[in-house]
Amino acid sequence: MYNETITYYSKTPPNKGKMENPDVSFWEENRTCWDDLKVYIILENNVIKKWSFEWDTAIITTACASVFGESIIGMNAQEIFELWYSYIEELIGMPISERRKNASVLWLLTTRNALHTYLDDGEHDVFDDVLTI
Repeated sequence: MYNETITYYSKTPPNKGKMENPDVSFWEENRTCWDDLKVYIILENNVIKKWSFEWDTAIITTACASVFGESIIGMNAQEIFELWYSYIEELIGMPISERRKNASVLWLLTTRNALHTYLDDGEHDVFDDVLTI
């Protein structure tokens, strides 16, 4: 059902755990499956230097969050607002079923809302904002 990337990252997420002294942290939940995720971010000149997460999530959410976290180090915060569900398909090398799409982008939603908080831009994204272009 899952490819090697999802299996590996769900079992050994390299960026797991609470980060000390983050510039911003944010918690989000997926009410359709009760996954919840908290991200921690350190930025320098609006560039993501460190990203980690704590979670109570399903395999797909854990794997997608972990792959995503590795991929965004060095990105400008504004670049994150240009990422969508299609980005995760590229990273993991397969599409996600309709039933699990919200789970597969919980990391992106949480990260975008953390960055909205950090930038104090008055914005707050919802799942539809990250699932469609």
